[in-house]
Amino acid sequence: MASTLQKFIHSLDLRALPRVLQIQSGIYCQDSIYEMFGNEFSLSTEDIIKVIGFKINKLIASICENNEVSQFSAKVELPLNFPGLYKVVADKTPYVSIEEIARKVSIGPTRFGHPSFYSAKDIKLENFTIKHDEQITFNSVEDVHGMMAVNCVVIRNNQSHSFTLPLSQEGEFYECEDDQIYTLKEIAEWKIPKGRNRIVKLSTTLHMWDSSSPLPENFDGCLILMPVYEVQAVMKFRKDIIHILSDLDVEVKDVTDHYDISSFLQPLSLEDIFERTSKEFPMVAQIMQGPSGNQKPYNLLSTGKEIVIYKKYQAARVLASEMRSDSSKRHYLIPMSYKGKFKRRPREFPTAYDLEIVRNEKEHLHVVATKAFTSPHKELFSVSVGDQFLVQQCQTSEVLYEGGKKLVDVLACEQILSDSYKKVLLPMYMEGGFVEVIHDKKQYHLSEICKEFHLPFNVKVSVRDLSIEKDVLAAAPGLQFEEEITDSYLLISSASSPVESWEIPVYRLNMLVCLLSKDVQTVAPPVTRTTVEEVSEEEYYMLRRYENLTLPPPPRPPKKP
Repeated sequence: MASTLQKFIHSLDLRALPRVLQIQSGIYCQDSIYEMFGNEFSLSTEDIIKVIGFKINKLIASICENNEVSQFSAKVELPLNFPGLYKVVADKTPYVSIEEIARKVSIGPTRFGHPSFYSAKDIKLENFTIKHDEQITFNSVEDVHGMMAVNCVVIRNNQSHSFTLPLSQEGEFYECEDDQIYTLKEIAEWKIPKGRNRIVKLSTTLHMWDSSSPLPENFDGCLILMPVYEVQAVMKFRKDIIHILSDLDVEVKDVTDHYDISSFLQPLSLEDIFERTSKEFPMVAQIMQGPSGNQKPYNLLSTGKEIVIYKKYQAARVLASEMRSDSSKRHYLIPMSYKGKFKRRPREFPTAYDLEIVRNEKEHLHVVATKAFTSPHKELFSVSVGDQFLVQQCQTSEVLYEGGKKLVDVLACEQILSDSYKKVLLPMYMEGGFVEVIHDKKQYHLSEICKEFHLPFNVKVSVRDLSIEKDVLAAAPGLQFEEEITDSYLLISSASSPVESWEIPVYRLNMLVCLLSKDVQTVAPPVTRTTVEEVSEEEYYMLRRYENLTLPPPPRPPKKP
């Protein structure tokens, strides 16, 4: 039975991919040629394509009043990188079964993929009863003893209770309110159920409004978002991916059951390659869709090129940002194999508490005060601009407070005078300002800095890495090493001339390959070239957010009495 491409995509479960479609009718008339996303291709009636994936390409938005489209609102097109942070409004339409939730809602390994629902009635399980209106968090969909089920969690009395709900479980399930805020791209990827629209409320106003913005000035209301999907497909005799927008006027028919799927090439993402077992490496692959970017090795990974993928692994990187006063600072991921050297640059500390955090047993931290502070207690020191201190240690001290004695946390320091030192106590809650005085002239490798000092840490390249053709770090006025992260990489080289190998990131490189049944000539990879990866502003904040999710929050500084 034929249907429009849009209806087919809205009804399709991602887990049912790939699907083979036959073109029935529409704008793709006989021998027509179209160019979309830089790919020129022709589709004729009764042509066969294999749909391998789809994702939201853009959003059609309407201003919303009382959960309905405003009669005065025109539909506007919003790109996924449209600025602003948004709150998701819970959908009032119920789901009738767990299977419908699993089919329409994104459930995955990241925190975005853990949606919460509540049931209108109690659900009695074998040894557990879920109360009505109790929040149920869906974590993953798995095969449990031959039956598909959803792994769920409820929190009672601060205790987590895990259980499974079969997809066959029927009922009346409603979305829970979500107090998190998201970018439009995150909402598109995780928070728009298949076949439904999504209402969102602008959480932060747009900082840079101009006349070209599709939304009214000072808009802070709700929007109804309708997704337009980009369908990724392959044709039988092509070695690249074609992209079709789901709102095009074309009719298709699902002929998967009558067609041999293996006759098509199987495109694989870098994530698909990374999920393969270590025993399957090395392997030869051909690039079906190359990444964008001019820096090496991305400019070498053009469509049609054959590469050798030697292995997969986790590798450490240091996330660094340029030290600039303007907003145009660039961000980098620096590998531990970087052969350049660094000299220290002064750090700035907003409070006495920050001095305690970075205090090092191997050297005395020498700082100059940049902001005056008057102590409310005569037992503690008042600071003037220009005062210099050697930081000693954290301790407690008695002070007079409301007629009695009170213990407070203090930072023991030595004030540097013209010809002597004076022991002083600074309150830990002190809001001042300090700049580090550097006496260390040593040049450090990256690994030495990570081992000996507390990040964040300020440096400047003193000796550039001569193995890199253009060392972008050497041109930076200064760098702040912010944190050390671990990321997933594949080691690759050119199949035709394997003179050097490169590390490519699995989750930041949009690239598709197909595996070739060719033997790898040399199992051992050639010498690995060091690559400093520049990351975009969006990737930088995603890296920091995901990394910080795994770290416990730092203790709060003491409050001022």
